[in-house]
Amino acid sequence: MAESVLYEERDGVALITINRPERLNTLTVEVIHGVADGVEQATSTSDVAAIVLRGAGSSISAGYDLDEFIANAASEEGEVWDPVADYQSMAENVRRFMKLWECPKPVIGEISGWALGGATDLILCADLLFMASNAQIGYAPSRIYGTPTTMMWVHRIGLEHAKQFLLTGRPIDADTAFRIGLVSRVCDPEDLSHAAETEARRFTNIPANQLALNKLLINQAFENMGLRTSQMLGTFFDGIARHTPEAQKWVSQIHGGNVRDAVADRDRPWHDYGQTAENQK
Repeated sequence: MAESVLYEERDGVALITINRPERLNTLTVEVIHGVADGVEQATSTSDVAAIVLRGAGSSISAGYDLDEFIANAASEEGEVWDPVADYQSMAENVRRFMKLWECPKPVIGEISGWALGGATDLILCADLLFMASNAQIGYAPSRIYGTPTTMMWVHRIGLEHAKQFLLTGRPIDADTAFRIGLVSRVCDPEDLSHAAETEARRFTNIPANQLALNKLLINQAFENMGLRTSQMLGTFFDGIARHTPEAQKWVSQIHGGNVRDAVADRDRPWHDYGQTAENQK
């Protein structure tokens, strides 16, 4: 497995760690593949009862690595955007994110520091979310350059809260996340990993088949509400949102080497995100 993602098994728990702290654990193709590979390895290992997904350093992930993502998405001059190819590429990411959801074993996601943009498409596929008291989660691309592809926001927090946070792109602090039912527990930052691992180890006391059946039953209830259809539209709309005239103008700032300025311009009216964080989608 790639060094950008670490895998360890300890006391019946698989620990999957996004390991790019120098880049706020931003998502690259290598990271996305590495996380999916880790989930598959844990799924196939009978000694593993549960999975914990976390980020090395101060944050779980500040979203897609814009340097790689925009470079890969860039078209040659005069080339027409191919929406089908774009959809297929992003749908492949969604397929790998959804391995957390489809895994028959419980997955606990640790939200530390920043969980932003595309990283929320990943982390919200976990079963239980534990959040550090000083962490924030949000989908800033709602303002420009994207829509949520796994569409877990609506299913996790309901219509009113989803519109509140997705139409504005505002970040959600830990107290608010717990109040609206987005996370299961809020912990002191220094206790987050211990709390997540302790809860994960408790699943070793429940038969694996029992866990798998209950998780499948709960997930199927949400799938019956149209989750997969929403994901298809979210993934397709994401491509459209990244190719509007406004989005392309915003990207031109990044092509000019001004990632920090572009993000700051996006977020300045709201006084959040880009004032302190960079390289987020």
